[in-house]
Amino acid sequence: MMYFILLLFGLLAGITTVLFGFGGGFVVVPLLYSVLLTTYGPHSAIGEAAMHVAVATSTCVMIFAASMATLRHHKAGTLQWEQVRPLMAFMAVGAALGAFAATRFGGDWLRWAFIAYLGLTILDSLLRSGFLRQPDASAQRMSPISRPQAAGFGLVIGAIAAFLGVGGSVMTVPLMRRRGASMTAATAMANPLSLPMAVTASLSYALLTSRDMAPLGNWYAGYVDLAACLALVAGSWLGIRLGGLWIGKIADRTHARAYIGLLSLVLLVMLIV
Repeated sequence: MMYFILLLFGLLAGITTVLFGFGGGFVVVPLLYSVLLTTYGPHSAIGEAAMHVAVATSTCVMIFAASMATLRHHKAGTLQWEQVRPLMAFMAVGAALGAFAATRFGGDWLRWAFIAYLGLTILDSLLRSGFLRQPDASAQRMSPISRPQAAGFGLVIGAIAAFLGVGGSVMTVPLMRRRGASMTAATAMANPLSLPMAVTASLSYALLTSRDMAPLGNWYAGYVDLAACLALVAGSWLGIRLGGLWIGKIADRTHARAYIGLLSLVLLVMLIV
C-alpha cells in the first residue's frame, strides 16, 4: 500500500515538476516524511531519521524527474540555456556544502527550516513586486548573467536546495521571474538547474551519513530510500508525460498564482504532520 501511495504522488510530483519546476522536493519531502512516520512509527530507526530520509530521497528522485522535464522543455523550445549554464557548476559545489550541513542537524531542525523557508518564499512572492505581474514581451530574452552573480546565486541556491531537498526551483523561479522571464521560461530553467544539485546532494547523502546512525535496511544507501525512490520515479515519468501537454498553454498570471498556491498547500501539510 505504501508504494502504491508513493506511485500516485510520484505522478503528482511529475506534473508539478514539468509545470512548476518544484515537484520533486515540495511534493516528495512532506509526503515521504508523513508516510515513514505512519508506517514505522516516530521512535523506530527510520522514524527518527524520517526527515533526513525524505530530503535525501527527494534529491535522488530529482535526478530522474529534472532530467525528463528538462528534455520535455528543450523539445518545446522553452529553455534559455545561456541563463542556465553559468549557474550549474556553482550550484553543484553549493549542494555538497548544503548536504554536508544537513547531516549535522537533527530532523526537527530540518523540518522547521523547510517550513520557515516556504513561508518566507510565499511572503516574498506576494509582497515584493516582480513575481505576480506578467513581464513585457520585450523582456522575454534576458541579458546573460555575469560570472560574479552566477557564483553568488549558484552557491547559495545549491546549498539551501540540498539542505532542504527542494531542488532550487523555489529560488531560481523567482530569480528568473524578476529578471524578466515568463513563468513558462522560469519554470523550464528550474529543471536543468536542479540537476547538478540533485546529483551532488544524492551522492553526499549516500556517503555522509551520521556515524552513530542505526542501520536503516537493505534498500537504503545512506539516507536514500531506494525502494521509495523507484516508486516515485515511476510515477514521475507518467506525470511528466501528462504535464508536458500543458507546457506554454497556461496564462502567465494564472501560472504564477498557481505556483504560490501550491507552495501554500505544501506549507500547510508540513505544519500539520
